[in-house]
Amino acid sequence: MKMHAKLTAVPPTRHQPETGIFCRLMMMLVFLLATEGLSAETPGSKAPGVFRAAVVKVDITPDSPKMLLGYQARQSTGIHDRIYHRIIALDDGVNQFFLVSSDICVISPSEYDHVASLLQRQLGINPLNFWWSLTHTHSAPEVGVPGLPAVFMGERYKHDVDTAYTKEVEQKLINGIIEARKNLVAAKLGIGWGFSQANMNRRAIDVDGKASLGMNPDGPVDRRIGLMRIDKADGTPLVLISNYAIHGTVLGGTNLDISADVPGLVSEYVEEKTGVPLLFINGAAGNLAPIYSTYPSIQSSHLGEFRVLLGDKILDANKQITSTTAAVKLNTGSVTVETPRKEKLGWPDDMGKYTRTSQAGDHTILLPIRFLKINEDIAIWSAPVELFCEISNDIRDKSPFPYTFYFGYTNGWLGYLPSEDQFKHGGYEVETVSPFTPSIQKDLTESVVGYLFGEMKSTR
Repeated sequence: MKMHAKLTAVPPTRHQPETGIFCRLMMMLVFLLATEGLSAETPGSKAPGVFRAAVVKVDITPDSPKMLLGYQARQSTGIHDRIYHRIIALDDGVNQFFLVSSDICVISPSEYDHVASLLQRQLGINPLNFWWSLTHTHSAPEVGVPGLPAVFMGERYKHDVDTAYTKEVEQKLINGIIEARKNLVAAKLGIGWGFSQANMNRRAIDVDGKASLGMNPDGPVDRRIGLMRIDKADGTPLVLISNYAIHGTVLGGTNLDISADVPGLVSEYVEEKTGVPLLFINGAAGNLAPIYSTYPSIQSSHLGEFRVLLGDKILDANKQITSTTAAVKLNTGSVTVETPRKEKLGWPDDMGKYTRTSQAGDHTILLPIRFLKINEDIAIWSAPVELFCEISNDIRDKSPFPYTFYFGYTNGWLGYLPSEDQFKHGGYEVETVSPFTPSIQKDLTESVVGYLFGEMKSTR
């Protein structure tokens, strides 16, 4: 039975500018009534048109050995570098948006849902306005129930979930958001592009057309750096957001030291140079490895060279951002892509809301896509998958927005999402860790591009 993607869209949040003193007073009254009963630690937005921002960096490094996520089951024996939540709060006077970048490999969508529910109940935050992105380091502890990885690679998950550390990570995230809300200051936003050759396609194809993990210098890549800088009102920098696609796998499976790998090391380097936090947001890295990958130890890994390969390129891109604006407007939205599920694939109990079974017994996946529109020139979309870069490249090329960024590993993990032509080559990403069928590229692309041209362009 042939299945087609079904879409469920949530229109972007939007606000029409009011006119006249009476309208302003009425809007203020509505806002005060709407926020009555919220925690005193969750201040509301100020008057429309006042853009504010804040950033918080929270250490989540454990103080005892932990099971590391990535590669085979293994327990940490030391700490090479510390791992963090980096949290940004944005407030345009009407809407508040929260972006978290955590030095974690992946989480189940149910873990995201749990934290989003806590934030909604405790702080009144709409889940659409809370994105939790993971840097995808393979040398950080597990957080929460495993979700789909336990279906794909059950031998890695014979141990119990570390509920104590999970709760610590969750509470530190919530506390960080509370702190960010308290620290909001008038701000300005700038944006630009950079370029780095720190990554390479890792889908090596042999003479028989079979894919394996390796190096493919002729394969698709995405070497663009998407960079946003938020300055204080006086022009001094407040925070950077860097979007680049690269697996957090410089350190291989024999490494037992906790590390944020490339994303964390590059973030720390840029922070030392600029004096402000950097949120590293991974992109479509499903088929992109660092050019030095899976080394057995930190000493042999070339990890430090990524300060030059990627860190300096982010700094170069930052220098090219010469204009900023305090006139910032935020709109968020979502769409759910319903697409066929791979046959005979099991499904974790904690992820029931992400699949559907028809009366005929056909199984589909419900893939949630989030959108953030900033003014009329920036569109950011995110998905809880390891996307192949050629798909995000294609969507960026088709987008009506001058700046279109893809935030990967965001709000959970539903496996690898390969391009249609790569299914015939098989390999790890297709055969072992993907729940999708070859129709997923078309289903996803049509949905995202349609939303960018439709709901996102129609909001003002």
